[in-house]
Formats: sequence, structure tokens, C-alpha cells
Amino acid sequence: MAKGRPKKSGKKPPAKAAKRSADAEPVSEPAEEPELVDDLDDASQAEAAHSSEQTVEVDGDLLPAVDVSGSSLVPFDSLAAYKAEIRRYPILTREEEHELAVRYFEHGDQEAAYKLITSNLRLVVMVAREYMRAFHNLLDLVQEGNIGLLQAVKQFDPYRGVRLPSYAVWWIRAYIIRYVMNNFRLVKIGTTQAQRRLFFNLQKEKARLESLGFKPTPALIAENLGVKEKEVVEMEQRMGASESSVDAPAAGGEGDTAIIDLLPSGAATAEEEVAESEFNALMKAKLAEFGATLEGRDAEIFEERLVAEEPLTLQELGERYGVSRERVRQIEEALKKRLREYLVSQVRDLEEQALS
Repeated sequence: MAKGRPKKSGKKPPAKAAKRSADAEPVSEPAEEPELVDDLDDASQAEAAHSSEQTVEVDGDLLPAVDVSGSSLVPFDSLAAYKAEIRRYPILTREEEHELAVRYFEHGDQEAAYKLITSNLRLVVMVAREYMRAFHNLLDLVQEGNIGLLQAVKQFDPYRGVRLPSYAVWWIRAYIIRYVMNNFRLVKIGTTQAQRRLFFNLQKEKARLESLGFKPTPALIAENLGVKEKEVVEMEQRMGASESSVDAPAAGGEGDTAIIDLLPSGAATAEEEVAESEFNALMKAKLAEFGATLEGRDAEIFEERLVAEEPLTLQELGERYGVSRERVRQIEEALKKRLREYLVSQVRDLEEQALS
């Protein structure tokens, strides 16, 4: 056979790796450990075969072939190359893993940490593939999952009786979920735990209810997922609408009219500014009138505590009058109650709850 000619792989397809549910809740000791195999599963082989029809063997690994006969080169498949690279690292046995974990946990052995990380790179690919439906760039997901794996190794306690893959899978999944949520769209659609739960489970729950013969109403979905009905409606609206630039031309607009030109302004109108100015002047006058009705200690606490720009502390006022801080606080609360009653009686249509 001529040198450099592509060789066909003689390897048998490995057994398919077991996958964990993407929306499973964390537990302290998983009932079943993630299964790592000596090779990537059939889906990986199918992806590699689809991306490049020919492969060449380099140092015992099959990589996509590059066509140099034509005027252009076949794009290099970085995903297939990465999968071929991580197959170089052997999977550790329970005893080997425990020994390495103890070395890193007790002595900070960097070489032990390196072996723990590289032996679990297959696990990151397996978990990342669960989220390709929401984010199609698998390499980006793998990159974020690798960061989660680093954190898992850093935080792993070998004396808890749990294997590293069982512990690391939750760190890997957490970093991947955060990346998907932050990059699914330019405008973030999931920032709370409830929104993240809806993002990954809303469509799945709808399909489940429909298969059971129920109408997937927001109230029923909210009850099943443990969120508020309002949050379900908001997530449906966010996921159902596409993003638009505010600088894009407005539909039906004239000339260069952009969407941003048609959005309501958040600034106060002239009428609102005049009304607010008149109200502030009225309240200032009523406060001055109320202060004129006070005498002695009450007047001083009102001026130096309630309406002062830099009010004195309760401790300072207590030392001035020779009483405790609690007594000054009680006097202050009594003044606030009197002030509230005075303003309600003097200002028309002013409700007491607006002053609380």
C-alpha cells in the first residue's frame, strides 16, 4: 500500500454509553454511576463518519483526511480530532482513582489531578451531548463542561465513598446549563432557578400532558413543575418570540423609522414633572408647619433626626438627653405617627398608606 494512503479502521464500534437524565435532581450518593467506556459511543462514530468520508491513521488514531488534490482543502474536523485525542487517556479503576484522589486531596499532587481530569474527559462529552438540542455547538458545551470537571476534581473528597464520575457529573452539568442559558439568545431568558427549570422542561412537559390526554394549560404546567403560572406564561412568550434589533426598520414605518423611535419613552412628561414639583413644595410646607407645632425635645429630634440631611444617631441623641437609645427610638416612632396623621388631615386625597 502506498505511503500516506488512507487506511480503513478495523476497530469494532463500542457499546453505547449510558446517559443520565438532563433534568434529574442531584442526590448525595447516586444510585448508578455514569458508565465510561474505552471508546466513544456509536453516535460519535456516526458523527465522525458524516463529517469526513475518509480518515487516515496517525499514531494509532483515525483522523479526518485532508484532500490536497483539488483547489481547496477539506475543512479539518476539530470535533473528531478532539474525540480521537481523548481516547488516548485510559479510564481509571476504582482503586486507581481513589489513590490519585487521595494524593491530590492530601498533598495537592498536580500530576494526580491531571490524570483524574484526563480520564474523565469522555464523561464531559457524554453529558454535553444531552444539551445539543438546546445548543448545537458541541465543542463549546464540552469546553464549559471541562471547566466544571476541573472544579469537581478540586472539590472532590475521596473519603465520602462516592466515585469521582458520580460527583463530577453534577458540576459538569451545572456549568453547561449556565452556558446554555447565558448564550441561548442575546437577551437572557432564564436568570432564576424557576426560569431555568421552565427553559429545559416546558416543551417536554407539554408533550407529556398531551400524550396523556390533558390540555397543557399554564396552570397545570405550573403545578407540575412547581413554579408560578405567571412564570410559565412569560417563558412561553419569551421562547415563542424571536429577537429583534431596536435599530431595525419598523414594520409599516415611513422612511428610516426604526423600532426604537416608536418605543414609549420612560422619561416623565411635562405634566408629571409639574405635578411632582407642586407636590414636593406642598409637602415641604406641611412639614415646616408640623415642625412649628413641636417644642423642646420633640422639636430637636424632628429637626435633627427625621428631616435632617445627615441625621444624628440614636446613640448621640440618647447621650444628649441622658436616656437610652430605645427611649429615643420610641419618641421617634411617636413623632412619625403624629406626622402621618397630620399630613393625612391636611393634604386632600393623601392616603395614609402612601406615607408608610
